[in-house]
Amino acid sequence: MYRGDYGLVGNQMSMFTRKLEAQLRFQGIPWYWHFKTREGGPLIEARTGTHFIPALMTPEKWMIHDTIALGPMLNDRFHGAPVIPASPLQRACCFILEDVFNHWLGRVCVHTRWCYPDNVAWVGPRFGANMLLNRSMEEPFTEQELVDLAPVGEMMYQGFGKNVCEVNGVGPEQASAVRGDYNKLLAALGTHFAQNDFLLGPRPCLADFALAGACKAHFVTDPVPKSWLGQHEAMLCAYTDRLFGDHDFTACDWLADDKVPETLTTILDYAQGTYYRFASANISAGLAGEKYYEYDYGFGATKARTQRRLNLARLHVRDELVQVGASANPSISDLFKERGILEYYLN
Repeated sequence: MYRGDYGLVGNQMSMFTRKLEAQLRFQGIPWYWHFKTREGGPLIEARTGTHFIPALMTPEKWMIHDTIALGPMLNDRFHGAPVIPASPLQRACCFILEDVFNHWLGRVCVHTRWCYPDNVAWVGPRFGANMLLNRSMEEPFTEQELVDLAPVGEMMYQGFGKNVCEVNGVGPEQASAVRGDYNKLLAALGTHFAQNDFLLGPRPCLADFALAGACKAHFVTDPVPKSWLGQHEAMLCAYTDRLFGDHDFTACDWLADDKVPETLTTILDYAQGTYYRFASANISAGLAGEKYYEYDYGFGATKARTQRRLNLARLHVRDELVQVGASANPSISDLFKERGILEYYLN
């Protein structure tokens, strides 16, 4: 590989941009912000073939999209600071949990961002700072900038936010269900992080970056999800700070003898009753050629549009599980099989 800095192409309000930022920070990879601006967006989309963010500009001048592919690539390139464990159980947990957080947390993120007018008004200037002013949203705004950028939130809601909430089955009518699920998530994370710094213990992995990306871009930043944190605010802010603050965990290692924290079962129990119900129904409907599907994650029937990427992600994780011999590994079977999680990926 060529030496040089990596350009993080995206937006500071984006979960997946922040996910990639967390990995770049932890691995000590030299990087810089390359905001996707209104002016430069068409060129970026022409190079990546998608309007989604983030993308990564490498020193070779490649522009690569999709954090699921970028995570392992950077792990291999900067192997002195690995983010994927080598041992079978820990590696399986890393990819399974990354899949869960990648595809389940976005529902809460878009609902809390776009279904509440005060939140829409607040995020607008922050998007505008990156997209229109080509600068960090963390720089103070002048009074005139706030006036000029005030319409951005409503324009984004009408052009993007309203539809993405409807497509994902998390419109305003689902407010109580989304908040109830968010509370369950926070309770599970609270139990786990009371005893652990990261998902697999003392050292972060790819799954942590997915969770921390949602936290940094949404949960501890946007006014609405932050106001819902309640007793869990200190916990989630501290977790987010461990990955975005001035800390160095690279000398820490995952647990010895391929162990994982006992409290991880709390998070897996949560995922079993939420993400896997959602993903299984989604994939079954998609393979049957159905445009919409229904599922119940504990708050009544929810209707949403099928998403092809869920099955692609499932197959990606399946390949990793096959590689570590998951079906014949007693530790992996003991942790996942009774929950139907191994069957979800391997069947």
